Amino acid sequence: MTSVDKAELLDTCLLAGRIMIEGGSEMYRVDDTMARITDNAGVRGVALFTTPTGIVAGLNNEQYVQVRQIHQREIDLEKVSRVNQLSREFAAGELSLAELHQHLRALALHVPFFPMWLQIIGAGVLSATMMIVFTQQYDWFDIPTAAVAGIVGFLVSTYINRLTNIRFVAELAGALALALVTLAACKVGWGLSPDNILIGAAMPMVPGVAITNSIRDMLAGHLLTGITRGMEAILTACAIGFGIALVLPYF
Repeated sequence: MTSVDKAELLDTCLLAGRIMIEGGSEMYRVDDTMARITDNAGVRGVALFTTPTGIVAGLNNEQYVQVRQIHQREIDLEKVSRVNQLSREFAAGELSLAELHQHLRALALHVPFFPMWLQIIGAGVLSATMMIVFTQQYDWFDIPTAAVAGIVGFLVSTYINRLTNIRFVAELAGALALALVTLAACKVGWGLSPDNILIGAAMPMVPGVAITNSIRDMLAGHLLTGITRGMEAILTACAIGFGIALVLPYF
């Protein structure tokens, strides 16, 4: 292979890995996808070092290494699914390396995402149904209140997240907002059990995927990534709890 081929191959692998990490993928899946791309390109042996904040990749027995920094991370499994699909198409010979690189660049720039109105509906449905699941009570009077509180918390969290890069502030503000909505609803008689409402309304912000991926990474041997993501999930949960706790004395 020429140096241009090697550069394109590593750049393609790192782009795929960066998109997957930004989408919240498990680290073992990122390593596996990047290794499969190099194998399917006809290059055996690639050295990878992946963390939540950066990727280092190099070809074995070659004095050539590339590094990519990860600036943002979120839970967007659509990114992970699209990269996996493109990798399978490349393995099947349906895409060339240049076409794979082009599709990955397009995916990084224009990620398909659900419209905001559908996300709002999803947050409301999740809040209402999770209240039933966790409380084991069909409290039909509190279900609409839990849905509204969950929607408000989701909207505030999303808006704050777009305004600032300071982590955990968005979760704290969203939890505070949903707690205030719950307090107001209970004061005017639109809610019977504030505990049940708060449990359901907080569910759209709970870092369940991050906790699961943290445990999965540690079981796969990625101790650094697993501990890092675990601490990130714990701090997110603490921010949500603190936002709700600020309002609890007024119930």
